[in-house]
Amino acid sequence: MDPLTERARRTWNRRAALDALSGMFEPPALRRTREILCSGARGETLEVAVGSGRNLRHYPPQARLTGLDLNPEMLARARETARDLGALVRLVEGDAQAMGFPDKTFDTVVCVMGLSVVADRHSAMAEMYRVLVPGGRLLFVDHITHSRLPSEERRRERARTLHRDSATAAGFDVGHHDHLGFGTVERMVATRPD
Repeated sequence: MDPLTERARRTWNRRAALDALSGMFEPPALRRTREILCSGARGETLEVAVGSGRNLRHYPPQARLTGLDLNPEMLARARETARDLGALVRLVEGDAQAMGFPDKTFDTVVCVMGLSVVADRHSAMAEMYRVLVPGGRLLFVDHITHSRLPSEERRRERARTLHRDSATAAGFDVGHHDHLGFGTVERMVATRPD
């Protein structure tokens, strides 16, 4: 595990107890985005960076869910959440940059606010592409990095397509793409071509 990934793992292990509470302060538009994206999952579904399991309640019953997270403390919380909800979910400790799943395993990959803490988002996006079946869908929302300095308007504008550009580079066909929160959150639905 590279040093940046190990540091993120330690940080999120410490924050595990606060993750579920932070949902109470989440903007309604982001909360609704979680509901919409997760409810669109079909078939074998992988949630990358499942965290404490905040999204588990939003998946339809026909989705056969696997949750991946780098942090054992987060996975312990996700197990509690799944138990409380009566949700059937396989929870796996692993790195989004090098997933231990075979090629073309999942019909749907969901990533909600998880890629921004990954050291190499391009590797993680390539892995999401790899594990999807041809015709499979990526349902995605995450923060984007942007400058708050007015003199860096061009850099800020380039950041608005940060994740879409990574998805396209990985091979995805991006269907829907937009922003929330004054452009600070990027939403996307993409497909792995047949």
